[in-house]
Amino acid sequence: MLKIINIVGARPNFMKIAPIVREMQRRANDFTPLVVHTGQHYDRAMSDSFFTDLGIPEPDYHLEIGSHSHAVQTARIMTAFEPVVLREKPDWVLVVGDVNSTIACALVCAKLGVKVAHVEAGLRSRDRTMPEEINRILTDAISDLLLTTSEDADENLKREGIPDEKIKFVGNVMIDSLFYNLERAKQLKVSENLGLTEREYAVSTLHRPSNVDDKEIFGGLLTALIAVSETLPVIFPAHPRTRANIERFGFAKQIENSNIRLIEPLGYLDFMNLYSGARLVLTDSGGLQEETTALSIPCLTLRENTERPITISHGTNVLVGTNPKRIKQAAFEILENESNSKDKKIPPLWDGRAAERICDCLSNSSSTFVG
Repeated sequence: MLKIINIVGARPNFMKIAPIVREMQRRANDFTPLVVHTGQHYDRAMSDSFFTDLGIPEPDYHLEIGSHSHAVQTARIMTAFEPVVLREKPDWVLVVGDVNSTIACALVCAKLGVKVAHVEAGLRSRDRTMPEEINRILTDAISDLLLTTSEDADENLKREGIPDEKIKFVGNVMIDSLFYNLERAKQLKVSENLGLTEREYAVSTLHRPSNVDDKEIFGGLLTALIAVSETLPVIFPAHPRTRANIERFGFAKQIENSNIRLIEPLGYLDFMNLYSGARLVLTDSGGLQEETTALSIPCLTLRENTERPITISHGTNVLVGTNPKRIKQAAFEILENESNSKDKKIPPLWDGRAAERICDCLSNSSSTFVG
């Protein structure tokens, strides 16, 4: 029987942990799963809605860290998580993604001699100005089991000197959550209540500081979205940081006078209902690049790089950067001629069974507590 501590901290983690915990619960003779919520995401109500939507059990521990600078947040997670590890003496700690909770909890375990499994290992944007890129590189360097979503991630790890035996290609657990919840999400009335017709609207999300904290860049992105909205409405669930900057930079009037519809952030299932019916998605989110690929929805990534190149080579994603002219050109190519979109392929092992393979990998590994 393996005791596994599963870490969640920010919203993207929840969708990755949910199918893993569910599979561990199904294999009750093999696993004792615990859930630790660091509380890195500052909106407790929003976090709780994700637990409910995804069917994740109430956390065994809630560290209540909250929003701070990267350094302070990482340090507080470490000091709060260490006593949990010492008390529970887990066989493995499983971390996902690339947020501060990921590296903080992995580092605690590395110091204590507790084995770490990193889900979504090996993703690289090659942009070290992104805090997430630093978290990815460091977490992979100190993890004992690196569970990858794509074969290019395997190659990244090998180039960095990670031994082959530590690397396991298991597929994309985010897609497990997508396929598991899609039909339930489609029964909701979010898009209907907004008066939308399937495939006759676009969805946009923006939250990265490099996009929304810079007035010139943010203004250029809005210019492109406004141009797209002249052809079909753009539904824009606004992250709190994004909404605050819209007011701070004086963009509210532009948006009000356009066909962009600014709405509050949505829960996981509600948002799935919205984007799964869209004709086009414009985003700086990593997860949406994957989900739109799995659903064959055209996606424009409003960033200069992506750590998920497989969504371009095997999916529906186009990396367009932040230049308004390029964004508009790519958007109108999609909207004017659907047949110009690339051959829609689903990446290998994005089949909804990644959690099973992750649990198999953990079962086939052994560890003892050394702390």
